[in-house]
Amino acid sequence: MRTILNLNEEQIAPLLDWPSLITVLRSALVAYSTGRAANPVRQIVPVPAYEAFFGLMPAIFDGITGAKLVTAYPNNATYRLPTHMGLILLFREATGEPLAVLDARLITEMRTAAVSAIATELLAKPGAQVLGILGSGVQARAHLRALTLGRPYERVYVWSRNPQHAGRFAEETGAIATSAEEAVQEADVIVTATHSPEPVVSGKWLKPDVHINAVGAVGPARRELDSVAVEQAAVIVESREAAENEAGDILIPKVSIYAELGELLAGTRPLPETRRTVYKSLGIGIEDIAAAKLVYERGTKVTSDG
Repeated sequence: MRTILNLNEEQIAPLLDWPSLITVLRSALVAYSTGRAANPVRQIVPVPAYEAFFGLMPAIFDGITGAKLVTAYPNNATYRLPTHMGLILLFREATGEPLAVLDARLITEMRTAAVSAIATELLAKPGAQVLGILGSGVQARAHLRALTLGRPYERVYVWSRNPQHAGRFAEETGAIATSAEEAVQEADVIVTATHSPEPVVSGKWLKPDVHINAVGAVGPARRELDSVAVEQAAVIVESREAAENEAGDILIPKVSIYAELGELLAGTRPLPETRRTVYKSLGIGIEDIAAAKLVYERGTKVTSDG
């Protein structure tokens, strides 16, 4: 009888580690940008009564067909619930056999920050010393962990629209809570991980050689960076097709995309010569499927060994 692996977040947590996750995501991004994997643009169903949406994110990668079913409810923070939840379903590509049903919350959290870490390693200037984080929630914390793995920072600044949240983040992590402007004006690397639909970063605040990971805004009418911040930058994305549909940080100022991250990793596009770089994160299905495949393989081994 066929066994379908079913794992909740508590069971998934010990099966994921940052170095292994970064390795598989690098491979997935290269596969996507070199045409060796399928990743249609996600389908979004708005849930207007709750200012939320339901998304379907399919992909085929490395012998696995899969999809993430994800909900995004920004107002969940009011109820102390995760704003992003979902399931990842895996099938064997060769036969269509169902393989796994995995809770998606932690996988989404970690793969998002891991891809930003990949972008930062490629694009940030050597010897970057100051990290500025706008936001104090799940992604802010995950990014702090992922970005400091192999790159220690002398100072980390944090800002949140809720000063109490920023203060708690600072107390728990050793960051310095401050204003949005002060959090970014000395930063060599910036993470924007807010739910703000309007810019929280002004280009006039920034150093000319800063690298920005713009994570929080998804949708053609939402952005965290003002026009000046991106007009003077080389813009990197996971997927041109996705960015041209969903990235307000790019669509509103009408800036061009320099490259996909997978193209830079594969060497099919050179690293940008522009001093300022912006990695616009949207999240694509192949990242979830690659991360879930890692969990599935390790989970299956644990089950069989047990």
